[in-house]
Amino acid sequence: MKASLRDKLDAAARRLVEIDALLGAEGTDAQRLRELGSERAELAPVVALHAELGAAEAAREQARALLNDPEMRALAEEELHSCGERIDHLEDALQCALLPRDPDDRKAAFLEVRAGTGGEESALFAADLLRMYTRYAERRGWRTELLGHSESDLGGVKEAVLRIAGDGVYGRLKFESGGHRVQRVPATESQGRIHTSAATVAVMPEPDAQAAVAINPAELRIDTFRSSGAGGQHINKTDSAVRITHLPTGLVVECQDDRSQHRNKARAMEVLAARLEQRQRQQAQEREAAQRKSLVGSGDRSDRIRTYNVPQGRVTDHRINLTLHKIDAILGGDLDELLDALHAEHQAEQLAALA
Repeated sequence: MKASLRDKLDAAARRLVEIDALLGAEGTDAQRLRELGSERAELAPVVALHAELGAAEAAREQARALLNDPEMRALAEEELHSCGERIDHLEDALQCALLPRDPDDRKAAFLEVRAGTGGEESALFAADLLRMYTRYAERRGWRTELLGHSESDLGGVKEAVLRIAGDGVYGRLKFESGGHRVQRVPATESQGRIHTSAATVAVMPEPDAQAAVAINPAELRIDTFRSSGAGGQHINKTDSAVRITHLPTGLVVECQDDRSQHRNKARAMEVLAARLEQRQRQQAQEREAAQRKSLVGSGDRSDRIRTYNVPQGRVTDHRINLTLHKIDAILGGDLDELLDALHAEHQAEQLAALA
């Protein structure tokens, strides 16, 4: 194992000890406790694997020491082989555990399903997808809430928004975004011909409502000046007014309503924070719109990540060239085999990039 990885593992072990001490300290607020608990949940498995690796390496050294003993040589060679395999497995597991994490993976998610090309049949397929994800959430013990729902004439879904809450929802479902295509004989088809229809899915992490706007004092220019306007001698003679400029964005806030410079500054900071928060919301909405467009594509039949072929009973994920002949189970919410394969491919790409 690379020295850099061992350094990371040692740092993780030290951080876990530090977190345990902080969790046991008095006076820690609830938000900080949640943050520490979440960090601990991520670090603990890594530190446990590191401890297992250390034990396996120690056992290998003990076995090597016995190689010179004729009576113990055969047993030592067997133990060396076993330890070598165990160490290789643990090193691979630790490499995966140390891969960069998406901070949104543990969040709840909004899952949007929309009918695409195919008219009424597309809406019926969108309803099937919505049911599939709802049943998968039930299997995982997640909570679901239907936030928006527009039905077609035959009971299909033109569009629907599902909120799914639970640990790791977004991380588990994020690869479901894209175009989904179905090939089957529609209920409205009288001559038994197979039709191809499409629907789109977009999965987005739920924003953190508790995240506050952080303002770096180094990014502020604060000017004081004499207040203008009515107010008598005091306002005209003291530098109680405050102007705050947020240098990265160019936002400027002035406050001169109070005779106290301190209170004017506090109010100006509040106004600046509100404006920055609004700016972030607007930018997030613009990014979300762009992300949704990139996630769902055009909704055309040719724009797809997965095909559900009902006559052949198969589901094919075109991103990883995986075909499973269990379409009824998948549409019934049995998605783990598909999702596991997608995550394994993503992990392999990360490891290749790391190498």
